[in-house]
Amino acid sequence: MKVKEIARTHGIDGGWFAAWLPQSGYKFKQGLLDTDVDDSQNIPEVVAKFKEFAAAQQKAHEEEQATQQAAAQQLSKELAGVLVTSGFNFDGYTITKYSGYISGDDIVELDRYNVAGQMLPSLVQIRRNALIELKQAALDLGCNAVIGVDFDYLWIDPVNVRNDGGLTYYPYISGVTANGNAVVIEANARTS
Repeated sequence: MKVKEIARTHGIDGGWFAAWLPQSGYKFKQGLLDTDVDDSQNIPEVVAKFKEFAAAQQKAHEEEQATQQAAAQQLSKELAGVLVTSGFNFDGYTITKYSGYISGDDIVELDRYNVAGQMLPSLVQIRRNALIELKQAALDLGCNAVIGVDFDYLWIDPVNVRNDGGLTYYPYISGVTANGNAVVIEANARTS
């Protein structure tokens, strides 16, 4: 029986079913346009085994997504806890460890014909992304703060001279680097 017919009859994904067959242990024959499952086998049983496999795969996928989502939420929470300042100290805190210079970068291409409409939102987004990367670098060093933060901006107007003497204009490139020093800070003891 053809895989397409089995899929239509039993309401399953034919492509996924055909990909599962080689590992299933059931007899089948690969054709040019379709795969044939040996008719001597109990087709409903084959489909039931496939559905068990598909359900297990779906469950594993959902569990993996939940794990990734939980990890992303935990990372977001940790990043939110990293303090950042353009100054060189935090009121009410003492710097207990200096871990060195770090940076975070991001870049974006801007359509040459709509630079004005894209520039501000793009700069806001890449600056945020650079700060997230900067905070991640601090976390990677075991730090909970970054001091002396500043931003460096890059603007490239790529134009290429062709062999025929003409010019090829590419999208503008705008980049930003967030720089700073990763430190560990501890709250000062409060006196009343």
